[in-house]
Parts: sequence; C-alpha cells; structure tokens
Amino acid sequence: MKKRKWKWILISLLIVLIGLGSALTYYLYSVAADIHTSKENSRFKDLYQDDEVQQYEPEVWEGTERVNILLLGGDSRGIENGEPPRSDTMIVVSVDPVSKQVHLLSILRDTWVDIPGHGQSRINSAFATGGPYLAQKAVSEWLGIPIQYHIFVDFEGFIALVDAVGGIDYYVEKDMYYSSRADGPAYTINLKEGYQHLDGQKALQYVRFRHDAMSDYARTERQRNFLTAIADKVQSTSSIMKFPSILNNVKKHIETNITPNNLLKLGNLAFDVRTSQVASLQLPPFELLQEVSIGGASVLTADQAQLQQFIQESFAKQPEPEQPAPTDAEGTHSSSGADGQTGESSSSLTEPASDSAS
Repeated sequence: MKKRKWKWILISLLIVLIGLGSALTYYLYSVAADIHTSKENSRFKDLYQDDEVQQYEPEVWEGTERVNILLLGGDSRGIENGEPPRSDTMIVVSVDPVSKQVHLLSILRDTWVDIPGHGQSRINSAFATGGPYLAQKAVSEWLGIPIQYHIFVDFEGFIALVDAVGGIDYYVEKDMYYSSRADGPAYTINLKEGYQHLDGQKALQYVRFRHDAMSDYARTERQRNFLTAIADKVQSTSSIMKFPSILNNVKKHIETNITPNNLLKLGNLAFDVRTSQVASLQLPPFELLQEVSIGGASVLTADQAQLQQFIQESFAKQPEPEQPAPTDAEGTHSSSGADGQTGESSSSLTEPASDSAS
C-alpha cells in the first residue's frame, strides 16, 4: 500500500513539474516573440528603405554550425526627432555549439571599411545609415563570416539588464570622469577607482568611458570584460530563477531578428558555455592595425585578407585550460574585472595609441 501511495505522489509531482516547465516555456516563447522585431514595427523602419537593407537576407542558422550574433549598443533617443541613431558598441558574439567555445570580437568604431551600397566610411556609420541590418551586412562582409543575427540594446535597456540581475560587483581600474552638455547630467560619467557594486546606471558609465589616452582601445576591452561578467552573473542559480523576469524587464529596449524558436535555442546554449574560457579579441588586432588620415579624418585600417585569416585562425584555436586569477602579496586579486578579475584577452592593450575616436 505504501509503495502505491509513493508511486502516485511521484506521478503527481512529475505532472506538476511538466506543467510548470510547459508554462515557463510558453512564457519565455511569448517574451521572445515580443523581442523579435519585424522591419515594419522597428524603430529603425525609416532606415530600412535603403536598397541594401531591402535586398539583404542573412544566412540561416541550422543549429549545429557556428552562430555569429552582432551586438549593437547605442543611443536611439533622437530617432523620433529625425536624428540618426548612434552606435556606441559593436561586438560579434561567436559561439560554436559543439565545443561550446565563445569568442567576443569587439570592433573599433573608427575602422574604415566598405559600407555596402554606400562606399567607404567608418564602420559605425553603417548603423546610422541603414540600422542594424546594414551594420550586420557590413560587418559580415568585412570579417568574411556569416552573421546570422543582430541584437540592438539601447542605453536604458543596458541599465535595466544590469539592475535586473542585481548589479555587478566589479573592480573599476581608474577614476573616470566625463561630462557633456549634449548628453545632459543623466549621462555624466563619474566613477572612482576601486572594487564596488555597479548598478545599471554606473555600469553604463563604465562601459561608455573613452576619454583617456587609450580611447576606444581601452573601452572595447572594458566592454568585453563587463559583458563576460554579466553573462557569468546570469548563469548563477539565483539569476536563472529570475530569467523570465529579467527578459520581461529588458524586452521593450531590445530589437532583434532572432526568431522566438531560435532565441530559445540560443538561450539554452548560453547556459552551457563556460564564461571562464571566453576568447576576447579586438578588431582590428594591434598587429594588423594602421592609423591613417583620409579626407582629413583620422581612421583605422587593416588588410582585409589578413584580418579574415586572423579570424579563422582564432576560431580554430582550442580554449586554454582554466587558470586561477592572479593575486598580489596580500592574496587579493590584482587585476580589474568582476570579483576583481579581468576577462581573458587575446589582444591586450600593450601598445600606445592616439585618441582617434570621434
């Protein structure tokens, strides 16, 4: 009799768990459907009249091959008043679903490239000209890899994401201050060196700062490291439980061409990758980068064939074994990053550079 009783208890629990799982899947699918944005409903729909955008069809991801996603972080506050959107951040997230290896490829905004249908210009002008789709096409052709998807997150969305995961404990490596009348006091940057808790507002200040000798070179490295710290926080048990709430908080600030089904697949894949073995790269890398003047403007160039070879060689490398974070004589972490650690960087900031960012 007791065996029969326990059997029905287990069956009942199984039914409840299946029901909860189905409800969660349905909820996540509905949120994914809200995040997926058609060209007709996009805040960038006026930019999608561009011929290159109209004709562009990104390659389809089948689920087994490497997937490449262009992350775009930017300021879209002036769009309703006819101002072009501005892209502060361009990072390609490349994931191999077999090895679970991840590459973060951050692109220097002053890099001079071909913008499809619009001649040559700085790479961040693709976003201002044709929105996320033209930026996606330009980056894909420049790097010589298929980029299947894009995700655009505005400033408010980044703030909401960091706040939704409870903020990030992080070591700010230097004092940072910058104020602009155009941006207003809400976007003033004012951070002090040291280990501290960064909420969304302070985190945005950290990843936007570029007003020092290393300019965009240092900023792109900070962005990659901080993105890894966010991913690590999201993978924690407490954040996994809050994942539906996190998505709900940020969905109105996000636009993407990822379909709901594939967004769920990518979400599952994201929880399988190991953030400790993320390969972090700057593009163009220092060894290929040249600073030149074109039309009186200081820009960055790199041989495209060599750059594309560099990408393929980077993808082919096996992830290095996990190493403990370096510590100083007192046993505390001596480098910057989440929990005092710096994310792995294959292209470290070892060479001087001028402030070429506009």
